[in-house]
Amino acid sequence: MAQLRFALMSLLLLLLGGTPVMAQGFAKGPHVRSELVAETTQPKSGSDVTLALVSTPDLKWHAYWQNSGDAGLSAEARWTLPAGVKAEDFRYPVPQRLLIAGLMNYVYEGTFVRLTTLHIPADAKGVLPVKLKLDYLVCTDTLCVPEKAELATSLTIGDGAIDPATRAKFDGWRAKLPKPLSTPASFQAEGGTLRIAVPYPAGAAAKDVYFYPLTANAVDYAAPQTVVRDGDRLVLETKARTAPAALEGVLAIDGQGLTVTAKPGTVAAVEPAATTWLAAIGAFFAAVLGGLILNVMPCVFPILSLKALSLAKANNDQGSPRAEALAYTAGVVAVCLALGGLLLGLRAAGATVGWAFQLQDPRVILVLLLLVAAIAFNLAGLFEITTPAFVNRAASKGHGGAFATGALAAFIATPCTGPFMASALGAALVLPWFAGLAIFGGLGLGIALPFLLLGFVPAFRRKLPKPGAWMATMRHILSIPMFLTALALAWVLGKQAGVDGMTIGLAAMLLATLGLWWAGARQAKGRSRAWLPAVPLVLLALASVALVHPAAAGGAPAAMAGAEPFSEARLAELRAQGRPVFAYFTADWCLTCKVNEKAVIETAAVEQALADGKVAVLVGDWTNGDATLGRFIEAHNRAGVPLYLWYKPGQDAPEVLPQVLTQDLLASRAKGG
Repeated sequence: MAQLRFALMSLLLLLLGGTPVMAQGFAKGPHVRSELVAETTQPKSGSDVTLALVSTPDLKWHAYWQNSGDAGLSAEARWTLPAGVKAEDFRYPVPQRLLIAGLMNYVYEGTFVRLTTLHIPADAKGVLPVKLKLDYLVCTDTLCVPEKAELATSLTIGDGAIDPATRAKFDGWRAKLPKPLSTPASFQAEGGTLRIAVPYPAGAAAKDVYFYPLTANAVDYAAPQTVVRDGDRLVLETKARTAPAALEGVLAIDGQGLTVTAKPGTVAAVEPAATTWLAAIGAFFAAVLGGLILNVMPCVFPILSLKALSLAKANNDQGSPRAEALAYTAGVVAVCLALGGLLLGLRAAGATVGWAFQLQDPRVILVLLLLVAAIAFNLAGLFEITTPAFVNRAASKGHGGAFATGALAAFIATPCTGPFMASALGAALVLPWFAGLAIFGGLGLGIALPFLLLGFVPAFRRKLPKPGAWMATMRHILSIPMFLTALALAWVLGKQAGVDGMTIGLAAMLLATLGLWWAGARQAKGRSRAWLPAVPLVLLALASVALVHPAAAGGAPAAMAGAEPFSEARLAELRAQGRPVFAYFTADWCLTCKVNEKAVIETAAVEQALADGKVAVLVGDWTNGDATLGRFIEAHNRAGVPLYLWYKPGQDAPEVLPQVLTQDLLASRAKGG
């Protein structure tokens, strides 16, 4: 039947195909515009050149994938090439599914790009004309039209230079092509049912999964497909049409394709396990533990110092320790839930974002800089503000102050969650939304847990020192980590928004501090409405946020000698050369990343070990939330940075290194290849 359909469609193409439109590089058929683009028009002799066939169907029309499904017809390509030049088969991106009258079609309804590789012979010289003839079918929901297109371009043997903008465009197209599956898959067809077992890391995100078969008539295209996770593999079940000797296709997982070649084997049916709640409970307690550990991290400790003095006052029966502890906990949990809910909402809308996504915006960094600087100057004694809106005064009894202090602690804590929250946050992104929110709430509970214990257990409070004159000195000492935090935020602002952005931020900080000092001075003199003159200066400082914009992307940082910006294309090239690769993903606002880089990665001993082992180093900079990097990070079951991958020659899957590195760890990997 498939052969008869193919013959009839081919006959239609011959009988109805109009005179093709010829152009240099592109052709416009009646309903599809096609363009032939070379990554370089000056390739070296003996090299390979990537060509892109960019096709755009008209609105409400669609073209077909390699396997068109129950209807339609895939395109036929015929090359006219100079002697010795050879072209590989086109590589297609993941298609769309279109079900019409019970027939499943694998189609493209918008612009899609097929890539191929031209092999240039070593003795090639001069100009190489390249011509391509296409016969294809283009359809609406009710009408199909066969079309032809002839495209031509020319290559001139040269130095092989590639324009950076063109390379970036091709890298984007390559990223949409299916990736080869590193481990063999297996399938079993019996009793009209086909089951395919595909290796896939346990815990890795796999929400929208669909198998597009390339082997003709292996499955019933229109039949539903069910997917069940079975440990470190996915088991897909659908209706079989035949029992093929081998099975090929593309497994699409959340929009990214994996090319699958499966061999016959035994694939037992897997019942969906009721493990969602168990996974959620385990991830919740992991989040609580991670939040508890965060209390000793430099990101959080400066904020927590604000509560130390008020808790010490509780020993003198001042304040309401239980109410303050509950208010502080409510502030922490509320912010964690808000950030987690916003993160899940953005991802559900199609955005590629991860935990601490808010710190990728320099405007958020500037607001934090103003707030932290105000707290630091307050602790240093420059001014005293008792109004509840200024929650950074440690002696404040207000529950609103405790709530806001907890909210600030949670907001600042996000870049430090990496070493302790990787698995829990990864689970939050793949579990149902309500379970994900529970995990984010567990993170907040863990951060607040010490203050809950101090607030509700008097025996713990009695171990705190009694209030006294030492508290004024302690406040001044505690201002130091706050100033260091402000300095770090100013540095991050400079990295994200450039020198101009950092200058605006420092000027805004000066304005806000001047206003707060003025209000504090008036308050010391007993003036009424002491804060009123400060309002215009503080508002002007906050208004400067609108002047800050992300700096133009300049690629990944390459502090280590010989390091290169990360791209999947470059990774594939290095692995094809048989080189070991160390790929790490970082962000300027990620404290754990910066500590690892300065204490381990960029040390002379590690650089020498990597150089001796001929290890290629690729650096992915996620400071401004690059979407391509975000998808790659997510594919390795991480919600954010840091992420450290070691690719050993001869091994398909990378080793995911711990998020807290040591010099010995990297040196040993470098020696082992």
